[in-house]
Amino acid sequence: MAGYILRRVLSTLPVLAIVAVLVFLMLRLTPSDPAAIIAGDYANPQQIELIRERLGLNEPILKQFIIWIGGVLQGDFGESFFYKKQVAELIGERLEPTLSLSLLTILLVVMIAVPLGVIAAHNHGTWIDRLVMGFSVLGFSIPVFVVGYILIYVFAVTLDWLPVQGYQRIRDGVGGWLLRLILPSMTLSVVFIAFIARMTRTSVLEVLNEDYIRTARAKGQTEMKVLVRHALANAAVPILTIIGLTVAILIGGVVVTESVYTLPGLGLLTVDAVLARDYPTIQAVILLFSFAYVLINLLVDVAYTFLDPRIRY
Repeated sequence: MAGYILRRVLSTLPVLAIVAVLVFLMLRLTPSDPAAIIAGDYANPQQIELIRERLGLNEPILKQFIIWIGGVLQGDFGESFFYKKQVAELIGERLEPTLSLSLLTILLVVMIAVPLGVIAAHNHGTWIDRLVMGFSVLGFSIPVFVVGYILIYVFAVTLDWLPVQGYQRIRDGVGGWLLRLILPSMTLSVVFIAFIARMTRTSVLEVLNEDYIRTARAKGQTEMKVLVRHALANAAVPILTIIGLTVAILIGGVVVTESVYTLPGLGLLTVDAVLARDYPTIQAVILLFSFAYVLINLLVDVAYTFLDPRIRY
């Protein structure tokens, strides 16, 4: 197992290197000039050139990349053009809301979607199955921001149960922290609950037709034990794959959700940085999101070996 995990870890290094090159080139090769944007509309060419020299934009692109990647490896992403502070410090301030929203959403998705899928598979062809599949189609069809506005209207405006915007750090009180994350996490989780519930149903339904399921029932095991210990356990690999993909896709959903609820996280930071053409911040956030994507896929690959020992061979 150790050899398999080591090979998977080493295989991610070229991916991360390619991602770093693409992130760097993606912004450097755009038509707009960061120095001109920073200088403003009324700057003369001399002022723009001075800014280019200060930022190192007049250097050859290879030298710029070497300087940039050297700083990244030391945790230095440069200074934000817009916020006038170190990008690493800026990301550190915005990391908690995004992590909190993502973790709560993942927890909500797994706790609801997997049982829904198992129940639908167990009741295949009944009204329960049709109800779950109807919810899956509906949840997968409605855009995230539309779900957000519907939930805001129902739970915040009409019922006045939950706050609409803002964020409270967990150190200032778990109750307030959780209260302000309920609506955003519900908004973000709907589409993923629909997707994972549908895939769980399909995976479990295939397993329920296997001979060992009939054998387990013939031995007199309870239906709950058959579903959890035999059906769900043997359908876990494809379900875990879908959950891993969902967590990776979740990164994109965070940007929209944080914008709707004005959460001061990395998603809102990305939007502000793009609008302000804040290249160092954009590069750092995209690189961080890409690293998270690669790490999630690595963890899923490693988890396969615990669910199915044959995979390591």
